[in-house]
Amino acid sequence: MVMVHLYNWAPILSQLVTMCGCWADFRLDRHVSVVSSASYWLRQSRRVRRSLDNESAVILVHAFVTSMVDYCNLLLAGAPPKSVTHKLQRVMNAATRVVSGTKKYDRGLTQLLHSELHWLDVADRVTYKLGVTVCKCLHDQAVAPDYLSELCTPVAQVAERQHLRSASRHLYTRCSTVSDT
Repeated sequence: MVMVHLYNWAPILSQLVTMCGCWADFRLDRHVSVVSSASYWLRQSRRVRRSLDNESAVILVHAFVTSMVDYCNLLLAGAPPKSVTHKLQRVMNAATRVVSGTKKYDRGLTQLLHSELHWLDVADRVTYKLGVTVCKCLHDQAVAPDYLSELCTPVAQVAERQHLRSASRHLYTRCSTVSDT
């Protein structure tokens, strides 16, 4: 626990926060606890794989595994590339092996993942989801939450930055901290 003293009030700050079913800590290890659950469903899928055709196997893996990997993966935006996403990428590779029927040391897994199954790597999934969220905030205000749409401000609308070259290039400001107090 971290203790912070503000005047006569000493709130206790938590090292672990949950929001919408996602656990977030400072190292994002709790969020990656999805790996054990996804591994369980991969083992179960491997058992019934022989009795499924390819399309049914892909649907089964999408329902139980990739949906877990994709849920709240926007929390991983900006995370170091080899830290948290590496564990989730191993789950995606195992899911590819279950769908395709390949063994652990067979070659061509990346090609199979990208060209035949049309799945992105975990880091690319996070980037894609971030891009889709920003696009919704900019162009479809009815779909995007208001608290996110307010953060997407063009540089040309900020008074101090209107004279910058980035204002003419249609860039957006980057919000470093957000607080209500």
